[in-house]
Amino acid sequence: MASKASAGVTKWQDVASEVQKHQDATIAKVEPAIVEITEKLPRRVISLPRKYLSPEEITITETPIEKSLASLATGKLSSLAVTKAFLRRAAIAQKLVLARAKELDEHFAKKGPIGPLHGLPISVKEHIGMKDLDNTCGLVGWVGRKNHDDANILKILLAAGAVLYVRTNEPQGLMMLETVNNIGGRTTNPHNTALTPGGSSGGESALQALVGSLLGIGSDIGGSIRSPSVQCGLYGLRPTTFRLPLVGLAAPSMGCDTIAGAIGPLSRSLEGIDLFMKVALHSKPCVSDPSLHQKPWITGQTSTDRLTIGVMWDDGIVKPSPPVTIALNEVVEKLKQVPGVEIIEWKPYQHDNAMKILTKLYACDGGEFFTDALALSEEPGLPLTNYTLKDSSGVQNLTHQQPRSVKIRFLLLTTIAEWNTMAPKMDLILCPAGPLPAPPHDASKYWGYTSIWNLLDYPAIVFPVTKVNPVIDVKDGNYKTRNDLDKWYHDHYNVEEQIGAPVGLQLVAKKLEDEKVVDVMRFIKEKIGVPFVDCFQD
Repeated sequence: MASKASAGVTKWQDVASEVQKHQDATIAKVEPAIVEITEKLPRRVISLPRKYLSPEEITITETPIEKSLASLATGKLSSLAVTKAFLRRAAIAQKLVLARAKELDEHFAKKGPIGPLHGLPISVKEHIGMKDLDNTCGLVGWVGRKNHDDANILKILLAAGAVLYVRTNEPQGLMMLETVNNIGGRTTNPHNTALTPGGSSGGESALQALVGSLLGIGSDIGGSIRSPSVQCGLYGLRPTTFRLPLVGLAAPSMGCDTIAGAIGPLSRSLEGIDLFMKVALHSKPCVSDPSLHQKPWITGQTSTDRLTIGVMWDDGIVKPSPPVTIALNEVVEKLKQVPGVEIIEWKPYQHDNAMKILTKLYACDGGEFFTDALALSEEPGLPLTNYTLKDSSGVQNLTHQQPRSVKIRFLLLTTIAEWNTMAPKMDLILCPAGPLPAPPHDASKYWGYTSIWNLLDYPAIVFPVTKVNPVIDVKDGNYKTRNDLDKWYHDHYNVEEQIGAPVGLQLVAKKLEDEKVVDVMRFIKEKIGVPFVDCFQD
């Protein structure tokens, strides 16, 4: 369904304005009402919501997910109280959401918990379809496109007792590591509003950084769960594709079958990641969707008596900034002291070739569909969407995908062979999740540290380590850049502007070893105590 703007009746600005008014009206329904924030806002707004919440609401929203579920399951807390607290923290309310919470409380009073997520509010990225609501994907021309049903993953969560209480912002057309569009505007990073929260699941990461959500759902075709998670100090898992159902997601025609997207969880806790996957796969989604792997979620079976972890310090294209390299070095040095852990060097394998392939796959029609989607409302393309889908070197229309598919298959097989030959004992790869901590707005042009694993379909989790320290994370003024992208990122690192920004890393396993990456993440967390610095503490 096209919006009114597509028929030439209304300008795209008017359509976007109507959506913004609707958003404002939903916020106005929050009870008790949220007072106007008149103070001049600092860049760091992590703790700001506490000023406008009651002590009880602060306690509810800042309780770890496993303790919240225990309180809901025993009746110590009602679903309605928890949902209202998170609605106020998220500043969005809907009567249907509160009705769902009341329904769960009534069920509990009569029959007990409805499922493992009984009463837990969960936030959802906007393009994951909700019945009777728009799926805009950040495109003004898609306003008015209604979902006729809930996405399969949402049906699973609802059956488990979850409360789907808020939908979160995403970038124009989804394809950027930033979160800005002409409908909802720009989402900023609560740790420092001059920085991006990442993308394309940046609405999720920002909301969780503000403790407006304990658990959220994002999607990832090039880093769109991991980039926002690491830039906001969260855990984020990009599972192997086709472990979780994609039915009911909307997206412009970007990418090809040879590089599928995946949905996955973002959470402030590793327990939240494990819980989400356990609940989702316990429902056996492969029964209704035969494209999915018939593999249950079973963690705790990975042997950690002897682990070999390969460390990729640099992908050879864009050099990581000082805080990322220092964080990686600190983790590596601590892991070397853990009995049974062996650290080896892993050199990037054909990353330059992989990036050339990815550039073509993310706009396999040469950006034509994206251009047509903008034309529906005549809205302008934003700088980073234009860069990804039209202006990047190598973007072209792939009228014949078979040669490209062969190249991808060859890269995958040779990478596996390289892993087996050069490091047959290697269990996982530890590496950066991006060149910078959260970059300034509109600076995120390089996806290489995350998208390479999408191309190979390797599961990966990101985790928080520390935050930018102006004393030790000093820029190397004598560094000679390698290429234009390397120079871009070197120029956009400013330790004074990025003080306090979260710094995290990425752990990668082979295809379908999703449980292994979570098990080893838990092992690392317990043995060396990451994060070393809590980025949420002032």
